Amino acid sequence: MRGAFDHILHWRLLPGSHAFPGPDGGTCINEAAIVAAGLPYRAIRSSADCPPCFSRPLAAYALGLNDAMPDAERPRLMSFVLRLSGSADDPAVEAARTAHLTLQTVRRLLPGVLEQVALTAEAEGCRTADHLEEAVAAARAASWAAGSVADAAARGGVWIRGARAAAACRAATFAAETDARAAADAAEAAALFSPAVWAEAVAILDEALAIGRQAPPLAVETARRRMDEARAGIA
Repeated sequence: MRGAFDHILHWRLLPGSHAFPGPDGGTCINEAAIVAAGLPYRAIRSSADCPPCFSRPLAAYALGLNDAMPDAERPRLMSFVLRLSGSADDPAVEAARTAHLTLQTVRRLLPGVLEQVALTAEAEGCRTADHLEEAVAAARAASWAAGSVADAAARGGVWIRGARAAAACRAATFAAETDARAAADAAEAAALFSPAVWAEAVAILDEALAIGRQAPPLAVETARRRMDEARAGIA
């Protein structure tokens, strides 16, 4: 699916917020979703700027990925342009989505990072976490352990090891927060160790979108027409 929607929709995803799509059709993921849904355009700087019909945790996670991804990876998000509008649900569902983003970040993104700095026991603790509370505890323990490695490496003048451990500490610290945007920040930190993290992070977003209310089906042709009109300045 990667690359298909950006070709069909004639749109580019760019980091940051934008006053209005120019001739190149460049906006962030949530701004593109607003245009595709036929809603009044607005610049999005955080998930709080999204229309009420957008799920806040999903929008926050998608925006975090959008802003952090390299240009070559960002098209992975294009299929979500058709799915974010209409995804808002009741607080219990939104909490379940946030929990999923946090739990799966700890289980699937952190272990590879921790193994890179020889924290194998902490990596296994994250990988085998069964529920949110266990995952948060495992991530906090990993953050502490990675920070200790970074401090020891700095004192010993082992700068490369120290920098890698500090990056692992940062990823674990973000992952330990039960917050959608923090989960995206953890993905960004983990991607420093492996670009394969981006595909896994997008898969986690797709799974979270499957929890609760689904956006009404939006025809690709309808979305493309609306986005072409916006590019032309006639929307």
